[in-house]
Amino acid sequence: MSLKQQINPTRLPKHVAIIMDGNGRWARTKGNIRVFGHRSAIKAVRDTTESAAELGLDYLTLFAFSTENWNRPKAEVNALMKLLVETIRKETATLMDNDIKLNAIGHLDRLPGNCGNQLKEAIELTSGNQRMTLTLALSYGARADITDMVRKLANSVKEGVISPEDINEKMVSSHLSTANIPDPELLIRTSGEFRVSNFLLWEIAYSEIFITKKLWPDFRREDLFEAIIDFQQRERRFGKISEQIQSN
Repeated sequence: MSLKQQINPTRLPKHVAIIMDGNGRWARTKGNIRVFGHRSAIKAVRDTTESAAELGLDYLTLFAFSTENWNRPKAEVNALMKLLVETIRKETATLMDNDIKLNAIGHLDRLPGNCGNQLKEAIELTSGNQRMTLTLALSYGARADITDMVRKLANSVKEGVISPEDINEKMVSSHLSTANIPDPELLIRTSGEFRVSNFLLWEIAYSEIFITKKLWPDFRREDLFEAIIDFQQRERRFGKISEQIQSN
């Protein structure tokens, strides 16, 4: 029985988020510069996105570029931005063919003009697609997002729109950049690192975490299937005990 056949289609996570890590290390194992790893990672993005849509996932979020990544060497950042433009331009047709809607979160205003324009164009073009929503976290950091949220709520309190007593978890979630996306049930991290790297800190409070030693350029649909199979074998208690879950 193949890995895909082992997946229970009635217990799929609605939203899977992935920290795509290991491009630089992968490139070094090949004797190449880091940018070579980023370019080689495109196949992993394509294969994962298409297989997620085929399975029937509703949301897939990929951590593509963090707020901290701006501190990398300028040559690498410039190469990444150029690669992003090329990839979005080439892959938009694939998104349309697969009925996938493109979304983006993060401080997108920091992206270079050509990159931001290409991204905006692809988002508008795919806005009517309904099979799955693919979200790219670009120039994104969870702490920055939470800080922005606090500032918005503080201004609302200052202007008398709301009172401090009105603030609850639902309101906090509605003021984050992920307001229109359900929290991920499954978080996958490649490269074997055991950290969340400032990614969706509020949203992954109860996410199941799957770590694979695979470096991102080597990640393929079978690795996604393995993560989902593992997810389906877990008991999700949300603070309750097993007996409570089983009685329901």
